[in-house]
Amino acid sequence: MASINSYVHENKQRFIDELISLLKIPSISADKAYKKDVLKTADAIKDALKQAGCNSVEICETPGYPIVFGEHIIDEHLPTVLVYGHYDVQPADPIELWDSPPFEPIVKKTETHPEGAIYARGACDDKGQMYMHIKAFEVMMELDILPCNIKFMIEGEEEIGSPSLEWFVQRYQEKLSNDVILISDTGMISNSQPSITTGLRGLSYVEVEVTGPNRDLHSGLYGGAVANPINILTKMIASLHDENNHITIPGFYDKVIEASDEERQEMAKAPFSLDAYKSALNIEDVYGEKGFSTNERNSIRPTLDVNGIWGGYIGEGAKTVIASKAYAKISMRLVPDQDPDEITELFVNHFEKIAPNVVSVKVSPHHGGHPYVTPIDNIGYKAANKAYSETFGVSAIPQRSGGSIPIVALFEKELKSKTILMGFGLDSDAIHSPNEHYGIFNYLKGIETIPLFHKYFTEMSS
Repeated sequence: MASINSYVHENKQRFIDELISLLKIPSISADKAYKKDVLKTADAIKDALKQAGCNSVEICETPGYPIVFGEHIIDEHLPTVLVYGHYDVQPADPIELWDSPPFEPIVKKTETHPEGAIYARGACDDKGQMYMHIKAFEVMMELDILPCNIKFMIEGEEEIGSPSLEWFVQRYQEKLSNDVILISDTGMISNSQPSITTGLRGLSYVEVEVTGPNRDLHSGLYGGAVANPINILTKMIASLHDENNHITIPGFYDKVIEASDEERQEMAKAPFSLDAYKSALNIEDVYGEKGFSTNERNSIRPTLDVNGIWGGYIGEGAKTVIASKAYAKISMRLVPDQDPDEITELFVNHFEKIAPNVVSVKVSPHHGGHPYVTPIDNIGYKAANKAYSETFGVSAIPQRSGGSIPIVALFEKELKSKTILMGFGLDSDAIHSPNEHYGIFNYLKGIETIPLFHKYFTEMSS
């Protein structure tokens, strides 16, 4: 451990500078205008893996953006760890809410990050956390302590639902064969209390379109006589929750596996301040399904949220118009054993049923994913916990995350492997939001901890 810490300390500034260079590239997969930048980032990851010591690195073409694959095989009889990450990032909008340009990284000290944090789009999700693994691999190679085989699969479409990943995994199962999959695309409780994500919510994402008259109408001449699609849409959306914030779609909860009292009690042991939570978000009170705590609402319970809604005139000044169409994007976070395809079908049937005959409704499903849970008696979990315990001085707490990483369930289905989620981000890192950042402490601590996972996983697998 001492040699790892020394190497990280000696190369600290270089590690930071390399990440900053990577963060300068706007690899926004959702916007085709940034295609060259996404491809440039893939090349940068390829070069980084080569320089770190992989004996084989390639850019693998897919129907979408390429996947960077690298490996270092030292003995086929040793365990193989497959590291997954992604090099694409979310759009930076709204730009005006950033304190500094999203692709001009800067380091700022904060109360949470006294050693400084790197502010940039993708700093935490996922370039910073993905790059930790490349640097941890470099550490193991330079110190000659790599205890097992290692493979890297770094994709460029995670932020748009990984549409090409299943295609790739199904075709290259032998290339991707492994004993455990390691991902850092999640977070931990705090810089003094690590945690391991043992569960992820699934996802069903849809876009709805409500159409009324065949053109936009003058609201004075037609108002009160013709249905307004925006009014109708907002009423329909409002009806999707009851007075207890319970989702009203028939059959929605039929396959939900209720967490046991024992599991809920274990979850409650995690340090959590409701006052601090509200203060950080500048809200007067929390809101959610009756009968569950805040931490339960955002992890073990399914949800339905409107992610965007629009229609009519939204420009400067006034325009008295009844819009012909209204739209909304809606996401549903799912828990075991909800199936995203079944939930999408339930939503479509219900939404069409509740629409009055004065409008027509179109529902377009987008991407989705299955929920996932990994047991804490798994060797991978035990190895991760031992690694965290050594670098942080305290054991990690198992936690279910409210987020979704649909590919985790895909990996188990296709590769028959368990996934260990070793995240080093914090809830306050503003991923997907303006002023995203990643603590330098977290970045370097990840580089120090990851080699220990490989060490202990190898030992426990023998």
